[in-house]
Amino acid sequence: MGANGMARVICPLCEATCGLRLDHDEHGALRVRGNDDDVFSRGFICPKGVALADLHDDPDRLRSPMLRRDGRLVDCTWDEAFQAVEDGLGRVIEKHGRHAVAVYLGNAGAHSLSLMLYLRSFIAALGSRNLYTASSVDQMPKQVSGALMFGTGAHLPVPDLDRTDFLIVLGANPFASNGSLMTAPDVPGRIRGIRSRGGRVVVVDPRRTQTAKHADEHHFIRPGSDAFLLAAMAHTLFDENLVDLGRLAPHVSGVEEVRALVRDFAPESVADHTGIDAATIRRLTREFAAAPTGAVYGRIGTCTVEFGTLTSWLVDVVNILSGHFDSPGGAMFTLPAIGSPTTRGTPGGGKGAQLGKWRTRVRGLPESFGELPVAALAEEIDTPGEGQVRALVTVGGNPCVSTPNVARLTRAIEGLDFMVSLDLYLHETARLADVVLPAPSPLEQPHYDVLLNNLAVRNNARWADAALPLPANQLAEWDTLLRLAAAVAPRPEGGARIDAATVEHLTITRAVELTVHDEGSRIHGRDRDEIIAALGDSRGPERLIDLALRAGPYGDGFGSNPGGLSLQTLRDNPDGVDLGPLQPRIPETLRTRSGTIELAPQPLLDDAERLRQRLAETREPGNHRLVLIGRRDLRSNNSWMHNIEMLVRGKPRCTLYVNPVDATRLRLQTGQQARISSRTGELLAPVEVTEEIMPGVVSLPHGWGHGQPGSRQSVAAEYAGVNSNLLSDETLLDPLSGNAVLNGIPVQVEAAELAPLASV
Repeated sequence: MGANGMARVICPLCEATCGLRLDHDEHGALRVRGNDDDVFSRGFICPKGVALADLHDDPDRLRSPMLRRDGRLVDCTWDEAFQAVEDGLGRVIEKHGRHAVAVYLGNAGAHSLSLMLYLRSFIAALGSRNLYTASSVDQMPKQVSGALMFGTGAHLPVPDLDRTDFLIVLGANPFASNGSLMTAPDVPGRIRGIRSRGGRVVVVDPRRTQTAKHADEHHFIRPGSDAFLLAAMAHTLFDENLVDLGRLAPHVSGVEEVRALVRDFAPESVADHTGIDAATIRRLTREFAAAPTGAVYGRIGTCTVEFGTLTSWLVDVVNILSGHFDSPGGAMFTLPAIGSPTTRGTPGGGKGAQLGKWRTRVRGLPESFGELPVAALAEEIDTPGEGQVRALVTVGGNPCVSTPNVARLTRAIEGLDFMVSLDLYLHETARLADVVLPAPSPLEQPHYDVLLNNLAVRNNARWADAALPLPANQLAEWDTLLRLAAAVAPRPEGGARIDAATVEHLTITRAVELTVHDEGSRIHGRDRDEIIAALGDSRGPERLIDLALRAGPYGDGFGSNPGGLSLQTLRDNPDGVDLGPLQPRIPETLRTRSGTIELAPQPLLDDAERLRQRLAETREPGNHRLVLIGRRDLRSNNSWMHNIEMLVRGKPRCTLYVNPVDATRLRLQTGQQARISSRTGELLAPVEVTEEIMPGVVSLPHGWGHGQPGSRQSVAAEYAGVNSNLLSDETLLDPLSGNAVLNGIPVQVEAAELAPLASV
């Protein structure tokens, strides 16, 4: 870095992956702005991107390892920290076995190149089945339904926003999220583009969100009832002879099974359950089927509910039956430059979904894609017996804010034998650790979107070298993970413990071996040692990304496809390489045993019985039961961004939305404190009376509740808010995916005396 300069950055703070430009001097970051020349984002930037410089300069951000001494976390050296990790985890492993150590990965893992590439090395070295991630409080139903229908959990279709004529949005607010399981810079501009070219946008949500305000139509729906709506739409497609599989007809199985399943879900039958009248459901279905192109898009509000996997499945069922799947303007699969499970193996078939290979000790909940439901973590820690979790490693996550019944989880973590956290901040979870390892600033790390490019609405490839140099006293995040792996790896009998360099060598060797054995790879059958030599001997993620790019769908094949992609290609094109619009990928992308889209997987047919049983229930007239849902703001990403003044100042955001009808009945007014309670806890929050929320529903934003003793986030503590997950219930799950129910939680709300809100 020179005294003054400009560096290109890919924003890692949400799923939009916008290309940015950083102006800096010899002291660090000065200003962040949109990169007008970026091939994907074209200059778009949101407030989080602007705040990257503030995040980098935040004095509360961790810059030194910390070690608990005499009950207090104090700064220490890296060697002291890793020795403490080796000793502490080693004691637990020696006495109780490797499964006694659990790992939790937060959603920062989706935004960090190092975590995406090297965390698996640590997990493999640890050898524990107790892996938990934020996926099971977010998108696991979508992964499970995708695996059952298409073959892998990476089969996640996205709306082709730039070419669609009709977009139906369920339980999502992309104007605030910037897209979720849909990597799309400038979602607002892209959605406005649908309307400007004569298309239509319909939003179905319990709240009139920012997205709904810019749509052609908005319909309130009772939280958790989207599966009924979608089943009724599928019923209408069959009932009115609107089913049109088009070119997919030879590649779809199970149509008649779906027809039989949705026969009972006529729009008239579901109207009371959804709050949407039958005539509207039929009209929307007809208009959607008649549209030249269209896509149904469902997100977190359709996943974090009791019928999450069924709802995620029915989103794709409606897209497929209406002819709006795997075609321009419909729901399509990205072809990522570094490949993915959707490109590996023999095209057109595979092993299909393999779920539930092991289960949790206490409730017997099944694993999905190697991880267990995080709603089970507290009980796995605090329930005595063989196999009890006695140590925890958290990486880029804050489960004491972000997971259900956080009061129980916090108490459980406080009783652990040992805990390690790798993070940017000493937050509500990291404050409980015995060893805290600091992650570098995002500006001090190179970046390639390993995961999020699998969900891009336009194929592209972009690489960013670290914008600022790593401080002398800071380890690269990948190096930290390699040293953690070395600390927990089994020691050869009579031998010394392996070091980080050995773990890295094993990591790159294993990656090359898997790639040359992959029939879908451009280097299938090549000599392993030849490829390793061609990658050079540099350290860090560059070799792994170079391998994936060169062996991937657009790669140079290490010489077999001249002109193809490599890491050098991306460095030569610092604003990225545009790889074109999404293209049809069926049947080659399918990895099911049948080689078809399995429209009616048996696990989903079996689970649909719950939906039938609920359909038979009659809604009680005048039922005043309230349910709680979350909400999101453009200026935050879960609990990440609340220590940056420019993102939290202004009108308070952590308020309880209440509809005027409910407010009158409960005698609540804007600004008044309300007591909200559930089976798991209670809290106080200021009321905001608004017609944005439908009657019978209240809303609190997710990710707040800061200022806990021992944390070190001064700005977040000043704007503490309340933690909605004190109210969420770890016993409420979507059974197929194990995903926590965070929307539609039964609550009681009553007026509280005006008093300062206690920190919770």
